[in-house]
Amino acid sequence: MGLKSDIEIAQACEKKKITEIAAIAGVDEKYLEQYGNYKAKVDYRLLKDLADKPDGKLILVTAITPTPAGEGKTTTSVGLTDGLRKIGKNAIVALREPSLGPVFGIKGGAAGGGYAQVVPMEDINLHFTGDFHAIGAANNLLAAMLDNHIQQGNELGIDPKRITWKRAVDMNDRQLRQIVDGLGGRMQGVPREDGFDITVASEVMAVLCLASDIPDLKKRLGSIIVGYTYQGKPVTAHDLKAEGAMAALLKDALKPNLVQTLEGTPAFIHGGPFANIAHGCNSVTATRMAMKLADYAVTEAGFAADLGAEKFFDIKCRLAGLKPSAVVVVATVRALKYHGGVPKAELNMENLEALEKGLPNLLQHVGNIKNVYGLPCVVAINAFPTDTKAELDLVEAKCKELGVNVALSEVWAKGGKGGKALAEEVVRLCEQPSHFTTSYELDLPIRDKLNAIATKIYHADGVDLVGAAVKQEKEIEAMGCGGLPICMAKTQYSFSDDPAKLGAPKNFRVTVRNLKVCGGAGFIVALTGEIMTMPGLPKVPAAEKIDVDENGVISGLF
Repeated sequence: MGLKSDIEIAQACEKKKITEIAAIAGVDEKYLEQYGNYKAKVDYRLLKDLADKPDGKLILVTAITPTPAGEGKTTTSVGLTDGLRKIGKNAIVALREPSLGPVFGIKGGAAGGGYAQVVPMEDINLHFTGDFHAIGAANNLLAAMLDNHIQQGNELGIDPKRITWKRAVDMNDRQLRQIVDGLGGRMQGVPREDGFDITVASEVMAVLCLASDIPDLKKRLGSIIVGYTYQGKPVTAHDLKAEGAMAALLKDALKPNLVQTLEGTPAFIHGGPFANIAHGCNSVTATRMAMKLADYAVTEAGFAADLGAEKFFDIKCRLAGLKPSAVVVVATVRALKYHGGVPKAELNMENLEALEKGLPNLLQHVGNIKNVYGLPCVVAINAFPTDTKAELDLVEAKCKELGVNVALSEVWAKGGKGGKALAEEVVRLCEQPSHFTTSYELDLPIRDKLNAIATKIYHADGVDLVGAAVKQEKEIEAMGCGGLPICMAKTQYSFSDDPAKLGAPKNFRVTVRNLKVCGGAGFIVALTGEIMTMPGLPKVPAAEKIDVDENGVISGLF
């Protein structure tokens, strides 16, 4: 009998009722809104009632630059939290919700793997509690109200050629990137160029993940800039009187979702902005809830430390006043060999030379965490059966030179038991003194902030603004929005803005071609390289392998 697939492992698990999980987490039933037996939403009023309780330690799980070999960040986050509970610590994990786009596209599901998963994995990967549908609906309500305003006389004088708000759908669909709509005559609207973003790239997603309560949600929604007038003045959702109805659609989506790991550890899964085009972290509300209820709150940030972790520190922690205690950088020997030039088909063979060549990628991420952000960190090697002792020893020796320990993480194969060594190191790090700082000050000019991220985090020579970005920089400063943090939209496959540059490239510059104010989220998005806000499906989409039998049992999700 071969190895069980992730979905087979998840389906064989005996889940506890969500009321039991809530009791383990310390959530009184009065805050619980059940969605069936194994999912619930937790009322955000819990945070107000726990305001005087001290916060637990916050641990961020991040990773090296992703490769087709896979790194296992969610798997490590789940296994680490199970491991912390195995060594007697009160721990809760706070993760992002998967997007349907990647589930049906290249990546497949995002609920962990092997024996370190969150369940019910099919629900989490598909519709879950409807949060993403609510976000898409709120996004598209604003789009409909905007076009309706223009159709009904355009009192605000909105320039149809300067509309920045797009429609959204939670699917990888390249056909919708650039469209023309409003065709068919006067009664069908005003013809114009338009497009769709994937829901996780919508500013409504970022707003939901950064909002603290309904009044804050409404204020942020009202501040979303949807376009500009003929005179160049920004037009907001508040100008269109849209924020009240949008907030009504989002009132339940704002509440964090409670589920469990395979081992019955409480898990919050809430929000899911992409990290290459948005800020890549689960909601502030879910993170805060985990910190109030547990002594150790484990959370992850999307993609590698140059994207997810940078935005976690420079945007989320700054805006929410969070102070992390320790960082875990996930790596695999296979992925490091890929960075060293080994093709995917040959990654299972020992190759110390390629591993040595690929190691600078890991060491640069680790150096950034320690030296730029001032935080203690540990490297978690997500173990594969093909890793050799010589390869593991080499990684350990190189990390030791930086004063960073390496822990072998065997959570995929062994669950929490395989995460105990990592858990013990994390507990030790949480007691170390940390000097957390961000990579730039907010009051710097936009270009200086861009340069700080590019030089300190990517190790680039600097930033070049080209095309529209040159004019947009001046406009944003003139609007009084220059003091916002930066959200870099950049390829996840390289420290640079060129996905082909693997490892730790040197002697390159980062090109910013577009700057956009997200007034609701409270950051400036800088688009670099060929980054897309609407992915496409691959030649063979994961969707082709997903099925459901006559009893409603789903297969093919992985």
